[in-house]
Amino acid sequence: MPETHSTSPVWGAYLAEFIGTAVLVGVGLSVVILNFGRGSPMLDMLPNAGVRRLITGFLFGTTGALIAISPVGKHSGAHINPVVTIGFWLMGKFEGRHVMGYIASQLAGAVAGTLPLLAWGSMGRSVNYGATLPGSSAGAGGALSGEIVTTFVLIIGLFVFIGQPHLRAYTPTLFPVLYAVMVFLEASISGTSTNPARSLGPAVISGVWRDWWVYWLGPLIGMALGVAVYRATWLNRLEIEVAKLYHFEHDPHRIFTR
Repeated sequence: MPETHSTSPVWGAYLAEFIGTAVLVGVGLSVVILNFGRGSPMLDMLPNAGVRRLITGFLFGTTGALIAISPVGKHSGAHINPVVTIGFWLMGKFEGRHVMGYIASQLAGAVAGTLPLLAWGSMGRSVNYGATLPGSSAGAGGALSGEIVTTFVLIIGLFVFIGQPHLRAYTPTLFPVLYAVMVFLEASISGTSTNPARSLGPAVISGVWRDWWVYWLGPLIGMALGVAVYRATWLNRLEIEVAKLYHFEHDPHRIFTR
């Protein structure tokens, strides 16, 4: 196929990643602000912080799941996370020449998605618009460990679902449950990012960059460990056919390695 036929529509995939990441960050962090922002009625309605963390993680994961099954996910695979894109590339399921385009789209989308959060005003500012920061008792080292572990679990979970034909169609259902558990257990340590784009957006609009490197290094290490474990264990018998979270049969842009 001539290059003009295959590269031009790829911009549609980049746009889909931009939109998907913007929606994930805008909706997901609105949930964070509503559940934890100073002055929110949720603080009185649900005084138990653990319950609010559980709900926050579930709704954040649900947002990701809905993006995956939407037309956005159909066009780009709904990576909406740089480490997911890099993980698929390392597995040989995604063309390397599109990795930087996807990551740039995700990062730009994350920043764009946080701009509407300014409308939350003082409630949003009270939690730095959902910025991820190490917990006071955990410090940067604890937060780094937390990001490694949670991202590792995310990547392994994705590989297990995508790699098994009888589970593949249910991959989006993994996210609400997984993030509900991870945010409930780990949010007080690192904020449970698992996604450098998700952490970049609120850092830009809040100006809070403390220990920002944790939210790049941790997810990257966790992803690399997940890929290594997949290759070195029985998991390598699972067949990951395409770098998508849903709509596995649809690939109009020919950017996914089969």
